[in-house]
Amino acid sequence: MSDITVIGLGAMGTALAEAFLNQGHAVTVWNRSPAKAEALAAKGAIVAKSVEEAVRSSPLIVACLLVYDTAREVLGPSRDALSGRTLVNLTNGTPEQARAMSGWAVSQGASYIDGGIMAVPPMIGGPHALILYSGSRQAFDACSGQLGALGTSKFLGEDAGLAPLYDISLLTGHVRHVRGRSAGVGIDGRSRNSGRRVHAAAGLLASVDARPAAEMGGTDRQWRSHQQCRFQPGHAG
Repeated sequence: MSDITVIGLGAMGTALAEAFLNQGHAVTVWNRSPAKAEALAAKGAIVAKSVEEAVRSSPLIVACLLVYDTAREVLGPSRDALSGRTLVNLTNGTPEQARAMSGWAVSQGASYIDGGIMAVPPMIGGPHALILYSGSRQAFDACSGQLGALGTSKFLGEDAGLAPLYDISLLTGHVRHVRGRSAGVGIDGRSRNSGRRVHAAAGLLASVDARPAAEMGGTDRQWRSHQQCRFQPGHAG
């Protein structure tokens, strides 16, 4: 048994796994393309041969995939293995998708936490990486020490849709503000100043207290707009 399993090794998933390893956790990893796990294996990660093996290896499962449909597709065949475990889903999506995913995970006997990453991969593991969480408070309290390896955590409430809701509403608003001041410089994670912009977004979000979801908006249209101006393209790999 390892402490944590990371499923999905794009740029962000790899950064998450490295941060856990750097804090001394035993980490199991899985990716559809096995070659992406080689560098992590060299750093001490255990490479699972299947999703089911990866899920059964740890009590805490962190998924960082492209979209929620991918997460369901990947985890679906191993749903029986989720029972008694905590699933932390750091995949981009809408509040509605997060709530549906929560319902699905709970029906499999898992505890569910959704998350929104307010950072680019090089920031993960540092104090300026802010990650928003929502879902099971009991599960979050139980694994908050481990999740602290990724950066600063902010728990928003037990409605699983709150993390993606704030991710959409607040970051989209911040991007619009920065774009208005940046005279056409794209916020795409490739500019030299992208880290400073993400840091500014993290500072903004860290000062905001959770409000009822009805006050925030967070529609599918906002999510599509948000995806187009996300700081890190292909953020979830």
